[in-house]
Amino acid sequence: MRSTVGLGLVVLFTVGCAERTTDAPVPVDSASPSTAATPVARGSTISGTVLEQIPVSPYVYLRVETANGALWTAVTEAPFIVGSPVTIYNALPMEQFESATLKRTFDRLYFGSLEPVSLPEHGASAAPITMPQSVDVQVGPIEPATGNNARTINALWLQMDKLVGTSVTVRGVVVKYNDGVLGKNWIHLQDGSGDQTIGTHDITVTSLDLAAIGDTVTVTGVLRTKVDVGAGYTYPLLLEDARMVGR
Repeated sequence: MRSTVGLGLVVLFTVGCAERTTDAPVPVDSASPSTAATPVARGSTISGTVLEQIPVSPYVYLRVETANGALWTAVTEAPFIVGSPVTIYNALPMEQFESATLKRTFDRLYFGSLEPVSLPEHGASAAPITMPQSVDVQVGPIEPATGNNARTINALWLQMDKLVGTSVTVRGVVVKYNDGVLGKNWIHLQDGSGDQTIGTHDITVTSLDLAAIGDTVTVTGVLRTKVDVGAGYTYPLLLEDARMVGR
């Protein structure tokens, strides 16, 4: 599985996955307390010392002490030692980020990558990020997912204000797919429900699991609305960090 670019969104942790025992946070000297960091610009590099880590596979939250104060970040899971230096690239901030797994809301959380990757800047000539492209796949009504949290794609659109921030399950046919974009695989699903003229027939899913165009899959993830991942891409509805629970 590739994990090339950190997602500003995107990492949102897979709901329902087992959490591991975390390292104890490093005590902060009361004579020189850690303070909230000055906000970091989108796409910046964050360097500092790991004060605390909270692994929730396949990701890890890191509280990092920087020259301008302490802040919370999230990256693809890797071995860390509390007190060791860390550098996180392409930081993408999210305000009031709620982790359903941890039952915790972070005032500001920076998603990023442990490897430097060139992202286009305003006015730069760099090539744009390639997001999932359309293909000609005709999807008729299919058997929906079952369970208390299962919905059709059309129902997710109709009930999104009620369901935002919750774990939902949906079954659909993969009609668009790009892997390794912003550290995620981007999947568009359709199930034959909804109205194509207004876009309620399709939902975008981010996942670390692999898929192929034409696959019929069942996924469970956290429903988000109005998600801005940068580079001009905003999603009114997004199923984030989904797990493949059936094919």
